[in-house]
Amino acid sequence: MPKISNSASSECIATDREAVEAYMKKLKHPMKKVAEQLREIILSADKNIGEEIAWNAPTFYFNGQLKPFNPKEYKRFLVGFNFFKKDCLRLIFCRGALAKDPTGLLSGKFPDDRKLALFGTIEETKANKKALQKIIAELVAVAKKI
Repeated sequence: MPKISNSASSECIATDREAVEAYMKKLKHPMKKVAEQLREIILSADKNIGEEIAWNAPTFYFNGQLKPFNPKEYKRFLVGFNFFKKDCLRLIFCRGALAKDPTGLLSGKFPDDRKLALFGTIEETKANKKALQKIIAELVAVAKKI
């Protein structure tokens, strides 16, 4: 269980960059280079993005102030890595259905507003950089309004 999930506080939450750095250093996955590049893209999308290890992988969240909320709603979380597959890297957007995605980068229809984005190569990651940053920035803007 992610450590910030119990915090429905309006306070800003500190990032755990060291834990993510240690995780990435030890990571043994064929898509490690893709993951490193995606991490940089996600963090560069907005200054209000924090990171930690949650659900056994790097996870990114809005670390600004929010109104109090039910902690089981996970309103802070934006996107997390999923390393289950070896031929691609999946990003799980916790509230991806709330973002406009004219590029079709996000896929899936889940009842809890999740969406997925799959990346298989560095080239694919580079080609989708702007679209990914735009989606993440939009999800940060949504989080600020909640």
